[in-house]
Amino acid sequence: MPNDNISSGEPRPVAPGRDSDYSLTIDDALALYEEAGWPRTRRSIQRYCAKGDLDCHRAETAFGEKFLITLASVERHISYINEVRPAAAGRDIARHDATAVAGKDQPEMLRQDAATSTDLSRPVTTDSRIVELLERENDFLREQVGVKDRQIAELQERAHETNSLINGLQRLLAPLLAAPDRVRDQSTPDRAAAGQDVSRE
Repeated sequence: MPNDNISSGEPRPVAPGRDSDYSLTIDDALALYEEAGWPRTRRSIQRYCAKGDLDCHRAETAFGEKFLITLASVERHISYINEVRPAAAGRDIARHDATAVAGKDQPEMLRQDAATSTDLSRPVTTDSRIVELLERENDFLREQVGVKDRQIAELQERAHETNSLINGLQRLLAPLLAAPDRVRDQSTPDRAAAGQDVSRE
């Protein structure tokens, strides 16, 4: 019965030859990309594995993890790149990272042709938009500084008025606040005299 393995809980046997397909290391894959004319970095191959562009397994080794990749997936990815890259080159799309890696063995003249007129004009339009935005921001901030300066001047004027009012109140209240002291001073000698009269009797 074909379902005996599933019902007994035993793992199903793996298709023969399947694990043997995962025979390429990252260095082997790098060599294949180099031979195809699309050199890549180790990190690029690792990204392709992580994204699923390449069929691979991670294997534990004494020195850490190691990717084992199928030859068919590398060949499939290289053919995809061959198919897509000429179309992208026709649209003048600049790839700065790929140009730096792929341009190592190419003459200087070919690398200079990679820049197009649209690539050079884009930063200028971006810069003009940024400059315009910064100028508007500066104008806004200047207006705000003017408003704050007026508010500070008004607050200083109010503080001066408040100080003048408090000074006037102090002058008005000073005689009133000093009067109870005079009354006390005058009443103290009378009491002292009255106390002496009582003691004499």
